[in-house]
Amino acid sequence: MKLLIINPGSTSTKVAIFENETPILDKTIRHEISDLAKFDKLTDQYDFRKQIIMQQVEASGIALTELDAVVGRGGLIKPLSGGTYNVNDAMLRDLHAGVQGEHASNLGGLIANEIAKHIGKPAFIVDPEITDEFMEISRLSGHPWLKRRSIFHALNQKATARRFCADTGKGYFNVNMIIAHMGGGISVGIHAKGQVLDANNALDGDGPFSPERSGTLPVGDLVDLCFSGKYTHKEVRAAITGNGGMVAYFGTNNMMEIEERSKTEPEVKLAIDAMIYQIAKEIGAVSTAVNGDVDAILLTGGLAHWGYLTQEITKRVEFIGKVYVYPGEDELLALALGALRVLRGEEVAKVYH
Repeated sequence: MKLLIINPGSTSTKVAIFENETPILDKTIRHEISDLAKFDKLTDQYDFRKQIIMQQVEASGIALTELDAVVGRGGLIKPLSGGTYNVNDAMLRDLHAGVQGEHASNLGGLIANEIAKHIGKPAFIVDPEITDEFMEISRLSGHPWLKRRSIFHALNQKATARRFCADTGKGYFNVNMIIAHMGGGISVGIHAKGQVLDANNALDGDGPFSPERSGTLPVGDLVDLCFSGKYTHKEVRAAITGNGGMVAYFGTNNMMEIEERSKTEPEVKLAIDAMIYQIAKEIGAVSTAVNGDVDAILLTGGLAHWGYLTQEITKRVEFIGKVYVYPGEDELLALALGALRVLRGEEVAKVYH
């Protein structure tokens, strides 16, 4: 089976064609900030991104008619349980509207649908960021004005969980796992018998600070800062997501640079250790969702390539459960596997309402 995979990011568009589990095209197109600045809204980038995708497909020499399905990265639509979903009219409306916010991933389902419709094949999304399987007690924040939302790296967390289960012969619906995705943003989720009971909002909410996100901030001080008159709404939002974390402290999200600087700059080493501590603390916190009954702790994402980070986290949390490291994230493969499970009859595609 041949699958076209579309993964729009904030400053890049990833395009792949898979033949079953094997990529025969894998391209990442980086976008200049100046090119994206021409568009008022993310959805205005639709034609720009689609043209780039079509150019890559045409250059591959693979005809659209050879495809069995088109898969887009899921966007910020209404909360739903994990799995593979058919793109339908209700989803398209919510992707256009950005019902939970604007994000480049909203374009994934929109473009996938247009291409798939043209060739009469199905379009899917898989485990979108807003995958929501929370316990009801996980939703309360402490004030009825504000509700905790499930926004985390569901695609890679679910894919890593399946990979671990395949490696160990365990069933995803039979084990309890804590999975920490560590990249530009960091999310820690507790997967209990196939359900993500809780996770920190890795986009703009809480949890550990990361290379570019502030994570949990002192709430009272944040409120005072918002009303101080020193910063605009846009500046405060950027300070939380994009310009937070290591970017705020040291002006860069390049962790190779940060690691090198830590050898001679004590304040950089302190920030690294603080981030590690916060990740470990979040792992400890979510273990309470299953009363400490944790079969495995999985460390994944781009930062999991960093030996110092994974070793130091392991020292702090191995009393909870055995730690396994799965470096990197292969979102394109994860999207392909989600579609293949449906096309092979291993799962039934879910319906979005």
